[in-house]
Amino acid sequence: MSRPGKIAVMGGGSWATALAKITLSTRADINWYMRRPDRIEDFRRLKHNPEYLSSVLFDTARIQFYSDINEAVNDSDTLIFATPSPFLKQHLAKLKVPIRDKWVVSAIKGIVPDENLLITDYFTEYYGVPEDHIAIIAGPSHAEEIALERLSYLTIACRDLRNAELVSQIFANSFVKCSCSQDVTGIEYASVLKNVYAIVAGICHGMHYGDNFQAVFLSNAIGEMQHFLDTVHVLERGITGSAYLGDLLVTAYSRYSRNRTFGTMIGKGYSVKTAQLEMEMIAEGYYGTKCIHEINAAHKADIPILEGLYDILYERKSPAAVIRRLTEYFK
Repeated sequence: MSRPGKIAVMGGGSWATALAKITLSTRADINWYMRRPDRIEDFRRLKHNPEYLSSVLFDTARIQFYSDINEAVNDSDTLIFATPSPFLKQHLAKLKVPIRDKWVVSAIKGIVPDENLLITDYFTEYYGVPEDHIAIIAGPSHAEEIALERLSYLTIACRDLRNAELVSQIFANSFVKCSCSQDVTGIEYASVLKNVYAIVAGICHGMHYGDNFQAVFLSNAIGEMQHFLDTVHVLERGITGSAYLGDLLVTAYSRYSRNRTFGTMIGKGYSVKTAQLEMEMIAEGYYGTKCIHEINAAHKADIPILEGLYDILYERKSPAAVIRRLTEYFK
């Protein structure tokens, strides 16, 4: 089978929509799986996603839409998954078609809850996809800026670097530049941790800590990230690279960051539940915090920022008290 072959975007949210826009800039057509048939009908009628990035117009004649995941997978060679990590199992529960002979590209910035598995490990363990047939997409890049065709950079990681380079050809265009890496595990964990730290940055913002403090906080956060990555997956890596520090910075500072927004609400006094109810999109760092907390029980890395956020989100500790405690730890 020629690679990447027929490409399918799996998901209907903002990141899936941005990736579809990118892919259609380099490919003649795509398959696109969305769970709800009514959204597909609205999309065909309006020529844009009715719920996300509605300013991006599509030539729907170049898109084969599917509301049946099995049909979409059966008709595709490369599957780009862009669904929130807490819902991945729910989407895949309907999957009956084997995917072990497909190429899987994960644009999911999270961990599969309950199993506490990275997305790539989940596809390998439960669906038999070989490790060198799975690639991941890392930022820093917000879907909203992709929609505006503002210059963005992606890192494509695969254990087989040649396959990462092949996958990168799907996404490299006039407004997206790609680099490749073999640090799949490290980048996946970094993609989870940057969401966690962005929530803390938002909490501090909501509590009126200033830019001076945010700079110190993020300096400590990247140090904590490096310590955790070096503990769970020893590898020579440049932590200041865009897939690590870059993705952390944009997620912690950008107005497009849902995790920062979620944290800001908590910092302003919203309860966790109220903030979740008022958010229009999923803040994956909420789930990632619990997953990393549980994973770290085996590794025992020193990660006080994450543990502090866990206390706020899951133990109902006072955000003010937790942040005050962390300020004594920061250097």
